[in-house]
Amino acid sequence: MAWLRKTLSSPGLRTLSLLHQLPKPSNSLFSTRTYISEMRKSAFQDNILRLLRKEIQYELERFPPKQPITQFDSFTVDDRPGEQWIKLRRKFGDKEDIKIEATMFDGSVPVSNSVGVEDNEQLHITFIVNISKGADSNVLEIMCSAWPDTIEIKQLVVRGEKRTAARPYLGPQFKDLDDDLQSSLYEFLDERGINDELAIFLHEYMENKDKTEFVRWLGTVKSYIEKK
Repeated sequence: MAWLRKTLSSPGLRTLSLLHQLPKPSNSLFSTRTYISEMRKSAFQDNILRLLRKEIQYELERFPPKQPITQFDSFTVDDRPGEQWIKLRRKFGDKEDIKIEATMFDGSVPVSNSVGVEDNEQLHITFIVNISKGADSNVLEIMCSAWPDTIEIKQLVVRGEKRTAARPYLGPQFKDLDDDLQSSLYEFLDERGINDELAIFLHEYMENKDKTEFVRWLGTVKSYIEKK
């Protein structure tokens, strides 16, 4: 049995035996760390929520959004909350159906003051005019820009009703057309209510929509963070 006593008294086994005799670590340290982590997370979320509420209050007090207009001239206005586009529709004559899709502000250019210093900017809106004459007709599609008080035609395309061509010929740039033809096409649009007054309306409308959508976005972020 001497070999057994020698084995049991070896340093490795003695160490193992001592380790087994030590008290097991408490869960209190783990719980404390978890509690601190949760406290930090809660404080971080509370700070974000505080800033969001402050921003919402600021926007509503300084730039309170107005109720969207649903009619402009002969156009009905379809504004879908949360989207960047609005649609305007009208009938012209017996056959023409006119649809306009306009973006929110999608660009700008610097503007110089009276002494030549650039201290402001003009915001830009893209809008697309679609004119059709019945269910089976082609569609006249005109891409335009709306500046604060004027419209600018960029391109004009006639598309098939089903748009089957993968890469249709889009025609020349509008600015490359004959000057008299350009003037006639502006008159064509003006007769249908697509003119500088529409540009002014779109800028006023989009300014309000920009505020409305920003406040809505802030509220959506706040609701998400608040959700447990």
